[in-house]
Amino acid sequence: MKLGTPRWWYVKSGGPAPLTRALLTPISWLWAASTARRIANTIPTEVAAPVICVGNVTMGGAGKTPIVRELLLTLTRRGVEAHGLSRGYGGKLKGPVRVDPTRHTAAEVGDEPLMLAQDFPMWVARDRAAGAIAASAAGADAIVMDDGHQNPSVRKALSLVVVDGETRGGEWPFGDGRVFPAGPMREPLKVGLARADAVIVLLPVDMPQPDFDLLVAFGDMPVLVARLEAAAPVPEGPQVGFAGVGKPWKVEKALTAAGCQLVDFAPFPDHGAYDEATLKMLADRAKAYDAGLVTTEKDWIRLPPAWRARVTPWPVRARFDDEAALEELLAKAGL
Repeated sequence: MKLGTPRWWYVKSGGPAPLTRALLTPISWLWAASTARRIANTIPTEVAAPVICVGNVTMGGAGKTPIVRELLLTLTRRGVEAHGLSRGYGGKLKGPVRVDPTRHTAAEVGDEPLMLAQDFPMWVARDRAAGAIAASAAGADAIVMDDGHQNPSVRKALSLVVVDGETRGGEWPFGDGRVFPAGPMREPLKVGLARADAVIVLLPVDMPQPDFDLLVAFGDMPVLVARLEAAAPVPEGPQVGFAGVGKPWKVEKALTAAGCQLVDFAPFPDHGAYDEATLKMLADRAKAYDAGLVTTEKDWIRLPPAWRARVTPWPVRARFDDEAALEELLAKAGL
């Protein structure tokens, strides 16, 4: 059974679960020490094609996959044979395997790789080094790795850390800085940034600039701003929304901000499968409101084929404020 992301992780101080934080803190020390030891003791594999890692320092919901999509699109438009690489979280295939969207399912390769494979060559591999080697052997001139900042198995030409820049409502992307499970951090912020080449702050389209305190947290690290924009209009009429992503509450806010007439919204755990009973419950809820059903592309790709015609996917895209700064980073990676 998958559990949802605790929202109290993202409270900067205090919060509704101080005792829970305190009880989990010793476990977080062990987690951080284990991660640091694994990174220090691993010799990265050299791959012929440059590897761009799009990672983060929190447990999820930062917006890595839209950035991966935009990088793949940018490189492809420049004539670069760019392939994506993912662990395939939620899928049962260990790989390395190239994702075939006409044959594979989300249960086999994971929802994000299957979604990206509609437009780009995508590989899944539990062994990232083996996956990168397979992609390079298949003709990739560049590999964009979705997640893996804490995976030292592959030599990276460029390491980008994506940060959720939305800090409204008392939330802070790093919580109070504690490492999982006491907080959202995969490792201490300074430790993670020390291995990065740049930070990408992902903002909603209606937020003009990142929070100043957030920028201060990155010190002298180069910071690029990207914005999550709707790639299609929201469906018309009343809608019941649902999402199983890292931060489902952000999907609800984004749909509302885009003008969707949400009458109800149901959050689910990230990458969770939708069984028939859950989908029937959602359909019954929509019927009660005389409404449609809307969800994210990532959730839609996990739906059984028979249900896809009954649910509207709402796609979003990341756009960089300063495309020239992105080009400079890619040039440093030899691209």
